[in-house]
Amino acid sequence: MEDSARQRGESPQETLDRNVGELLQETRVATAGVQFLFAFLLSLPFTQRFGALTTVQKDLYTLTLLSTACAAIVLIAPVSFHRVLFRQHEKAAVVTFADRALLVGLVLLLVGIASAVLLVLDVVLGRGPAIAGCAMVAILGVAMWFGLPGLRRARADR
Repeated sequence: MEDSARQRGESPQETLDRNVGELLQETRVATAGVQFLFAFLLSLPFTQRFGALTTVQKDLYTLTLLSTACAAIVLIAPVSFHRVLFRQHEKAAVVTFADRALLVGLVLLLVGIASAVLLVLDVVLGRGPAIAGCAMVAILGVAMWFGLPGLRRARADR
């Protein structure tokens, strides 16, 4: 971190401050997606058609709901971690925790999004198109959220 701070003309403390701000902003963006999906999922059981879902579809709904709820918890965790450690001189620990929590939260969010697509398309179009749509969303999510940044990072590390 000290090399990065020097390159930017920052003190290590200024770098940590900037990193905390960036991580909290990223948390806001990811949390918005979780909120919309979670609200949709919470309303589904109260619709008339929910009772007509097959056992597989209800199991899929459960997976979708739980992965989205877990994503919300994990994506919000850096905020509470920061708040509990506020003014304790633990900013480096906050940055490290937030970095890891956001990655885990994004994985859980991708599971929630892909399984929601699978559920909706299974009800609307049937199992085959649902699996194809889910696979497309999952592959695109993995590629855009993890694959491309990972390739760029590997190139930069060389």
